[in-house]
Amino acid sequence: MKERELRGLINKVKQGKLSRRGFISRMVMLGLTAPLASQMLLSSGVALAQGAMEYKPTKAGGGGTLKLLWWQGPTLLNPHFATGTKDQDGSRVFYEPLAAWAPDGTLIPILAAEIPTRENGGLSEDGKTVTWKLKQGVTWHDGQPFTADDCVFNWEYGRDPATASVTSGTYRDVEVEKVDTHTVKVMFSKPTPFWADAFVGNRGCLIPKHLFAEYAGAKSREAPANLAPVGTGPFKFVEFKPGDLVRGERNPNYHVPNMPYFDAIEMKGGGDAVSAARAVIQTGEYDYAWNMQVEDSILKRLEDGGRGKVIVFEGGSIEHIQLNNTDPWTEVEGGERSSMKTKHPFLTDPAVRQAMNLLVDRQSVQDHIYGRGGVATRNFLNNPERFRSSKTAFEFNVEKAIKILEDGGWKVGSGGIREKGGKQLKMVFQTSINAPRQKTQAIVKQACQKAGIELELKSITASVYFSSDVGNPDTYTKFYTDIQMYTTTQPQPDPALFMNQFTTWEISTMENKWQGRNITRWYNEDYDKLYRQAEGELDPVKRAALFIAMNDLVIENVVNIPVIYRPGVAAASNKLHCQPSGWDSSLWNVRSWYRDA
Repeated sequence: MKERELRGLINKVKQGKLSRRGFISRMVMLGLTAPLASQMLLSSGVALAQGAMEYKPTKAGGGGTLKLLWWQGPTLLNPHFATGTKDQDGSRVFYEPLAAWAPDGTLIPILAAEIPTRENGGLSEDGKTVTWKLKQGVTWHDGQPFTADDCVFNWEYGRDPATASVTSGTYRDVEVEKVDTHTVKVMFSKPTPFWADAFVGNRGCLIPKHLFAEYAGAKSREAPANLAPVGTGPFKFVEFKPGDLVRGERNPNYHVPNMPYFDAIEMKGGGDAVSAARAVIQTGEYDYAWNMQVEDSILKRLEDGGRGKVIVFEGGSIEHIQLNNTDPWTEVEGGERSSMKTKHPFLTDPAVRQAMNLLVDRQSVQDHIYGRGGVATRNFLNNPERFRSSKTAFEFNVEKAIKILEDGGWKVGSGGIREKGGKQLKMVFQTSINAPRQKTQAIVKQACQKAGIELELKSITASVYFSSDVGNPDTYTKFYTDIQMYTTTQPQPDPALFMNQFTTWEISTMENKWQGRNITRWYNEDYDKLYRQAEGELDPVKRAALFIAMNDLVIENVVNIPVIYRPGVAAASNKLHCQPSGWDSSLWNVRSWYRDA
């Protein structure tokens, strides 16, 4: 479809001559995704639908305990410090944003009275301001009122460098002002096509000013509420054992009538994905289990005659192998490793990177390990489809890798290991403990051995690997090995936040307490320029082209090696009605979950 035709259809929706559903159906027929079609309407000023799943209970409570399994247990409960999905989800039991992302990519108001649009005056014509009207009558769990002052505080808290929050990228480059007690305005320095970041989704969850104000900045980690949250959500805090258990009870003053259905919630951490799948699908001990990174053949066996089922839902998660640009084995002043003051002894050699890219058998990982839960991919950015590059390709070819290494001067030395200039191609390859990842490690190691590269495999307990503890040397954010593997989740249908993890200002360092999202420490001015262009490009077609160019730079430079695109995969009881979203926390609307009698 030509751009002119596309804009004509959008105008018909604006004029009421074509329904939103009709527009989205046409886009899907053309190969686009529903979230992208919704985002195109949103960026053009068309109000979004604000429906969610059907909710049948007629009163709050009476549902007993909702039992959840997160085999990577949360380690803290402050959304501003949530470095991984487990901490984001643990926080989401208690904290809420102004709006959340539904599974179809539409925005649903949570603490906002409505979603800003041009029609209701929420979005300015020049793309520089967004005005949020807050829901009236909302209180924090301790009874204090939720107001615009809380929003302004979260902006100040998140953008303060001394706070060292993971939300700094969301709040750093915007200005927020209080219009009145229940209205805030977000202001951008230039036209901003994707405005639904501040106060939206996981990174937009709001903490109370009255409990955190005295712990802003350098004292941020000392706040008692980091481990005992007071939010606005459907459940109030009861108990937290880091890495093990989160417990909450129904909030009797919740701001949505007849919700939540459940009297209590328990999020159990630890264990592994297989045991979690079994506890939901086979034995029915639990209602829901997150992130079923389990071989698909095992899941199918559990589903046969079991009490639960596998849920697969669209998202943008990518299982990938990162290559360190810095030296993980050399300490600089202050004891920091993988410092920007160092260079990796051989992973900065393009020949080694290209060879490694050829030694990952993605198709075997898909076919023999993930099945429904993973699709071999050549791209880091895979969804929505409009942002997916068609210029890249992947190949598994050991002989070609050997030739590249030979041509690059890497000759076979003692023990069959290639060396050059006194340096051997010996690497430590780390990831978290779970069977699919260890099997993927083994596949890569076998191919590397054939090419003369020695890999030492390191597996770390998930709760340690994904910990938010700045004193833990084995976290993925420190990246104290040569290569490592994990899944990065795309938190929203727009790729802006997802792709900022390759910008220079997001480099993870000791100075920012390893909260920066650029874990590989890659530095590329061309990438930075493309990203800055995309930040101000209002034309959706041109903007998509910029993100495709960013993806291609990452792939061409082998900054990391995409292995499989991972749709969301969860396990749920046959009686549970739930609606996980691949663009937000699995618990984005836990207030609406209920169970059949």
